[in-house]
Amino acid sequence: MAKTKVAYFCKNCGHEAPKWLGKCPSCGEWNSFTEEVLQKATESKQQGYSSTKKAKPIHISEVTSSNEERLVFSDLEINRVLGGGLVKGSLILLGGEPGIGKSTLSLQLALKNKGMKFLYISGEESEQQIKMRAERIGIENEDCYLLSETATQKIFGFIDQVQPDVMVIDSIQTLHSPYIESAPGSISQIRTCAAELMKMAKESNIPVIIIGHITKEGTLAGPKVLEHMVDAVLQFEGDRNYVYRLLRSTKNRFGSTHELGIYEMRESGLREVANPSEILINDREQGLSGVAIAATVEGIRPLLIEVQALVSSAVYGNPQRSATGFDLRRLNMLLAVLEKRCGFKLGQKDVFLNLAGGIRIDDPSIDLAVAISILSSYMDMEVNSGFCFAAEVGLSGEIRSVARVEQRIQEAEKLGFKKIFISSYNKGIDASKYGIQIEKAGAIDQVFRKLFG
Repeated sequence: MAKTKVAYFCKNCGHEAPKWLGKCPSCGEWNSFTEEVLQKATESKQQGYSSTKKAKPIHISEVTSSNEERLVFSDLEINRVLGGGLVKGSLILLGGEPGIGKSTLSLQLALKNKGMKFLYISGEESEQQIKMRAERIGIENEDCYLLSETATQKIFGFIDQVQPDVMVIDSIQTLHSPYIESAPGSISQIRTCAAELMKMAKESNIPVIIIGHITKEGTLAGPKVLEHMVDAVLQFEGDRNYVYRLLRSTKNRFGSTHELGIYEMRESGLREVANPSEILINDREQGLSGVAIAATVEGIRPLLIEVQALVSSAVYGNPQRSATGFDLRRLNMLLAVLEKRCGFKLGQKDVFLNLAGGIRIDDPSIDLAVAISILSSYMDMEVNSGFCFAAEVGLSGEIRSVARVEQRIQEAEKLGFKKIFISSYNKGIDASKYGIQIEKAGAIDQVFRKLFG
């Protein structure tokens, strides 16, 4: 009898080794290798998905491309994140924490788009359980087919029978290929099943959305290798204490990776949020300090978000620094700038920062709003609720210009703000065509004097 082939895989990055290693040579992680049984030598060669289409090399000038290659959904948010729609034959990975709404989003996508034939494959739930969720969502679609199956070869057998326009796999961790001996969810199984799905998607021109779980570290379970194989990686995230969910693109071969889709979780499913600026600016009582409004941009979408800060005396010895939705290292940098360039003694103060709505922003244009909210809390003086800010703060205290400032101004004007503070280095802005007052400044101390005197 032939010997069973065994390999060792890194749980962190998926690196394969013929023997056990203490440290992964690829990612540097210690004690991350696990033993997995691969295909036996006596077994037949891997088949995977078979298609009647024969591949042959053709000249690039003979390849035709048209605008109809994308499937445009009725969900505008996912269209935006995907770059205008789902490209035919693409493989999309949708990741997120347990219970965040991945299955609900996928099922809602299959039910709302009537006229598109969806094949929803679930290895975690039965058809009856999926039907219960569909009834809760309250949408019926005769073109949505359900299948509770985990074997890849059996799934491929239904493709020619159903001939779907889109296929959804929930989830990749439950699938197993008969050509791999390891258990479902192992790295070798995930990689093999994803390779079979990718081959099927490219040969049949059927786009596939696969759902992936998140580890406790916040990364996609097992498959760093998956991120290299798929065409797009979508991250579905949100705080359980908030009703809003964010859909981000961390990889997209057919569009931008800076787009953001926002949903509101309700009992009847997920609702698209058309104007996120209104939900990210909370209603508050007048006369409260420590609040400033930042005008930021995510992809092509301008957003206005509320920045909240609290500055208090440190009573536990070492001052605390905490930031929710904002980079903590950048917060420490801004505190150093305020102390060095503006003379505020913040070294012995506790500073807590929060971006309202549970959203995380990496755009440096909210630096000025962060700094003003900190100074407002420190001085215990209110910032006018009709003011907003869009500028980056440099290490020397200068107010630096940001890109696409016109879109930020237009969004602030649309929401009824009276004045927006930007950098004096933003050139070529015609203030006469806007109904909002544009205030320019070159340094952080200039903005402080204009606000607080």
